[in-house]
Amino acid sequence: MIVFLNGNFLPEADAFVPVNDRGFLLGDGLFETMRVVKGRPFRMAQHMERLTRGLDFLKIKLPYTPKELQKLGVELISKNDLPDCILRVTISRGSGQRGYSSKNSGPPTVVMTVSPLPEMNPDEPLQWTLVTSPFRVPASDALSSFKTSSKILNILARADAEERGADEALLLNTNGEAAEAAGGNMFWVYQERICTVPTGRGVLPGITRAVVLEICQLLGLETNKRVIKPEMLRNSEGIFITTSALGIVPVVAFDGEPVAPSPLVDQIATAYNEMLMRE
Repeated sequence: MIVFLNGNFLPEADAFVPVNDRGFLLGDGLFETMRVVKGRPFRMAQHMERLTRGLDFLKIKLPYTPKELQKLGVELISKNDLPDCILRVTISRGSGQRGYSSKNSGPPTVVMTVSPLPEMNPDEPLQWTLVTSPFRVPASDALSSFKTSSKILNILARADAEERGADEALLLNTNGEAAEAAGGNMFWVYQERICTVPTGRGVLPGITRAVVLEICQLLGLETNKRVIKPEMLRNSEGIFITTSALGIVPVVAFDGEPVAPSPLVDQIATAYNEMLMRE
């Protein structure tokens, strides 16, 4: 596999990051993951906009413009001959001195990689079981607006869910409200409305989340951004998770109880897949 590292395209086996890189040592950086269809990253401009806002917040100066990164990403996809894949862009603050101070660190490390899509059986659509995680995310955290490289909480939540025989974890915030899944945003159906948690509650403003809200508007489906406790979530008429890599994933069980399938989820998923291929 060919990767992009700091201005160079080179074999993955030859790509190295220094041991004093702050992304490796401290998770001091950001990343974006996006689906690639027919050689074109889906909604890459939106991913780059969020990445740029995050870098500004962290005060990391990107040595490329968003348009340059987009061009380099498409070139990387072509070099790997993977027209349908997953593209990841990772930016760290770069090498630095020991400790938390970011003085005299840099230049930033810029990495782009592509990965094959997960293998899926077309006769068995992807469906997940969901369990409530014991881990909590801060209810009001400015960093929740960005995909920081510090994802240990999500890793622990997913590992706990898998140990309990589930596919994914539901993270609550410190107010005890449902926030998001370990690897994506959460939606639920209630009284024919498509509901999701508002940002500012420990929720990442996901790109696929935004696309789903856009699709609902196009389909004339009513949406509602609201807070919800996990016990009330059990009264929903359908639950699904959105991720950039996998799109829309219906939830078939929550905390051991079955979740009824909703035709609205299927309708949204169909529209999403059509948009993915069209754009």
